[in-house]
Amino acid sequence: MEMPKIDASIVARKPAIVAALLQVLPPDAVIYDEIEVRAYECDALTAYKCPPLVAVLPRTTAEVAAVLRICHQMGVPVVPRGSGTSLAGGALPTGDCVILGVARMNDVLETDYPNRYIRVQSGRTNLSVTGAVESDGFFYAPDPSSQLACAIAGNIAMNSGGAHCLKYGVTTNNLLGVTMVQMDGTILEIGGAHLDAGGLDLLGVICGSEGQLGVVTEATLRILPKPEGARPVLIGFNSNEVAGECVSDIIKAGILPVAIEFMDRPCIEATEAFAKAGYPKCEALLIVEVEGSRAEIDEQLALIVAIARRHNPVEVREAADDDQAKRIWLGRKSAFGAMGQINDYMCLDGTIPVSSLPYVLRRIGEFSKHYGLDVANVFHAGDGNMHPLILYDANKPGDLELCEAFGADVLRLCVEVGGCLTGEHGVGIEKRDLMKVQFAPEDMEAQLMVKDVFDPKWLLNPAKVFPLDVTASRRA
Repeated sequence: MEMPKIDASIVARKPAIVAALLQVLPPDAVIYDEIEVRAYECDALTAYKCPPLVAVLPRTTAEVAAVLRICHQMGVPVVPRGSGTSLAGGALPTGDCVILGVARMNDVLETDYPNRYIRVQSGRTNLSVTGAVESDGFFYAPDPSSQLACAIAGNIAMNSGGAHCLKYGVTTNNLLGVTMVQMDGTILEIGGAHLDAGGLDLLGVICGSEGQLGVVTEATLRILPKPEGARPVLIGFNSNEVAGECVSDIIKAGILPVAIEFMDRPCIEATEAFAKAGYPKCEALLIVEVEGSRAEIDEQLALIVAIARRHNPVEVREAADDDQAKRIWLGRKSAFGAMGQINDYMCLDGTIPVSSLPYVLRRIGEFSKHYGLDVANVFHAGDGNMHPLILYDANKPGDLELCEAFGADVLRLCVEVGGCLTGEHGVGIEKRDLMKVQFAPEDMEAQLMVKDVFDPKWLLNPAKVFPLDVTASRRA
């Protein structure tokens, strides 16, 4: 993956840059030792690594503003970083950049139950937002698989979703406002503790902007009352295509489960060896969860099971209690870790119309045979958010390049059937060079113009999102 050349003049000024940063941050918040900065050389897309020049860990919005002001004045690129769980290389450093991590910014600033919102610093982890309010009967809906570790900052940057986004939406549907610092140190308050702000929808521009426009330091999030109850059903099938048809039929029937998750045979086998959830031996399985009162749950599950039985399932297993429900979800929640135990893999993230699931799953199988690389499918089937895991050997010459070509074909397929390049992982560097597949030159130029307004010097998160040849004139 091509990255811009390191600016030797910036590297030569490292002592002056470090000295300036130490004027506004305590010593333990500025990391510049060549060994210590290697902790920030990559995110969860570990195939690509590059140690940053410096890493900083501010604790307040004011400290973030001070850091950005210095870097703006000295012409130093800045890469914002949440928890480093990005699967698209969204926080990959360059050798001449300052990594700005928000991990120490994890406080709850305000909780308002009557108006159903919580305001937090952006380094707070996703799961701990719910943890702060669940004893009072509330929860935060977006739930990425990495929710134990991923930060709200990264969720906003990539517009993350999760298993329950089918009913509750992704981050943008649960974000009310942000405090954001521009590259020149200007602090902006956008949105707030209300449903919609007047004027331009700047919040909609910022959510999903991948650190291109500013550094989000605080977020006002919508919280919801916990449902009366929830219950999953596990359904096994003899083929991926039939499972995909079942998903399509559930959605066409007008039923809105809280989640529909898909796993294929390679993923089932790996998770069984790892988590021992008791999944059936089959080619594909669905986990469908509904919520509400007992009567509502019974009615919805009866309709879902009736639809599933028309597709001749291998097994239908409805949770009878909380313990069985946890076991049904255990394998799905363990899937990414389980796959990592058996091989290196690259996790893709393309979105397609639900009606195209059978066709796309068949084509992915054909690509697998063509490239000679195994693939495991585990994804949010209800909203067509695909997550193929392409297995490869990082120590085998040429395997990474084959994996990248395989992944590019899958993402082109997603666009071809009417979907898009990303659902929740973002573009980062992984899909950067495929942006031309989805966007016409005029569409790309409109996005570049927005970047020009917020970051005229193009110092924020370099080499991400936009193809390098498209941005070359702007970086000059």
